[in-house]
Amino acid sequence: MEEIQFKSDCQEVNDEDDYSDMTLRPLDPAADIDDFMVWATDEKVTKYCSWEPFPSKEDAMKYIINNVVPHPWYRAICLRNRPIGAVSVTKNGGNNSCRGELGYVLAVKYWGKGIMTRAVKMAAGDIFMEWPHLKRLEALVEVNN
Repeated sequence: MEEIQFKSDCQEVNDEDDYSDMTLRPLDPAADIDDFMVWATDEKVTKYCSWEPFPSKEDAMKYIINNVVPHPWYRAICLRNRPIGAVSVTKNGGNNSCRGELGYVLAVKYWGKGIMTRAVKMAAGDIFMEWPHLKRLEALVEVNN
């Protein structure tokens, strides 16, 4: 399989950053596609995701338009407003409507730096304010991940 390389025109984020400027925001399909492709084409990242690496920008854009944009709570994890991953919350239905399921993905470059822990804490703080009916936020984890 041919390796696909994508580079954003945005300013590069250095490993020395303290990540204090990390934000969560909706993903902008047109502006964020190149950054999205960094993690969405990486087999190490998608190994534990419910989707396969995207073979093209067009396929990724279709996914973003059809799945991310209409999602009730999907946020890009950003450093200097540049997406490096994402976190989402999906409402459960029926008797479990007081529960939400957390999903998350992060570019390999940022693994092991505490970024996802921080993003999940930020998401939890936001989601319980935005969806006051939620009582519990849950996540399934892969032991080998």
